[in-house]
Amino acid sequence: MPATSPAIEDYLKTVYAHTEWQPEPITPSVLAGRLGVAPSSVTEMVKKMAAAGLVAHVPYGAVRLTDTGLARALAVVRRHRLIETWLVQEMGYTWDEVHDEAEVLEHALSDRLLEAIDVRLERPARDPHGDPIPTADGTLQRRPTVLLAEAPVGHSGAIVRISDRDPEVLRSLDDAGLGLDTVVMVTDAAADAVSLRAGERTHVLPLATAAAIWITE
Repeated sequence: MPATSPAIEDYLKTVYAHTEWQPEPITPSVLAGRLGVAPSSVTEMVKKMAAAGLVAHVPYGAVRLTDTGLARALAVVRRHRLIETWLVQEMGYTWDEVHDEAEVLEHALSDRLLEAIDVRLERPARDPHGDPIPTADGTLQRRPTVLLAEAPVGHSGAIVRISDRDPEVLRSLDDAGLGLDTVVMVTDAAADAVSLRAGERTHVLPLATAAAIWITE
């Protein structure tokens, strides 16, 4: 597997994350927005990654991981999610605080320390947000899910994943008592909100929040 820099690892992880829960490949413009860099920077980096055999790309087209790129991306994702889990379970962080810390640490930890963390945590299958943690050999298990924002009225399922992109969303769900494994039922769906019931409580979530939650099919 070719050597990669922290910058390339960030690119690989972002390309992978875009397609983890939906099939559409990422475009260079979306990649630039996600990483907060200029489109010209993305163009140069993608060329470098393509030359290294990590991505497949045609000018102005979508960016797709090669098999080699996917393996490397999964290794970075494994590091990130194990670190997030370790910070919550062992270091007293809350789930809305760990993303930025993990972004830094994922490039610094040795494989030996990462393995020790994995063993210490008894090889967790998911991180604090429900994202599956790849095994050391790249195996990854996911349950069939539906986006809460797209679930039909009457659909019932357990929350299995919540996007960590917006810490405010995580804090609002925490305040509402909605977290991983909470069983919810969609009771109404409007253009700008989703109503659901969890136990004896009823919640009305903005559509943007419902679009950050996946529940079982």
